[in-house]
Amino acid sequence: MPLALDVTGVEAKNETHYIHNTDVHSPYFCPCDTARDMWRAYRDMREANWKNSDKYFHARGNYDAANRGPGGRWAAKVISDAREFIPSRSGHGASDSAADQAANRWGRNGGDPNVYRPPGLPKKY
Repeated sequence: MPLALDVTGVEAKNETHYIHNTDVHSPYFCPCDTARDMWRAYRDMREANWKNSDKYFHARGNYDAANRGPGGRWAAKVISDAREFIPSRSGHGASDSAADQAANRWGRNGGDPNVYRPPGLPKKY
């Protein structure tokens, strides 16, 4: 059985169900699945290589992550904020970063990612 450590460092559990706990308030919360959702959206965006699809994939990654519950929504916000921090701070692409964050919020708040879907993007995505 996998070992899941309590993030407070107080105890360890040999319980598989702690590994995928999506309750951000639980000491056993693991954002692994959320990160995987967002990585999948990023990977699909790179694979699709489709013009004007960036915002769709931002919204989709956040939407998928947020559907894992409050913990997924929280982790998606943390990951999105970290990903957008450098471009917005450098002054290069600050307006694009703001638009990315709007798409992130849209998806995280349950908005349909297809609002950002560009015409002709293959149905696979």
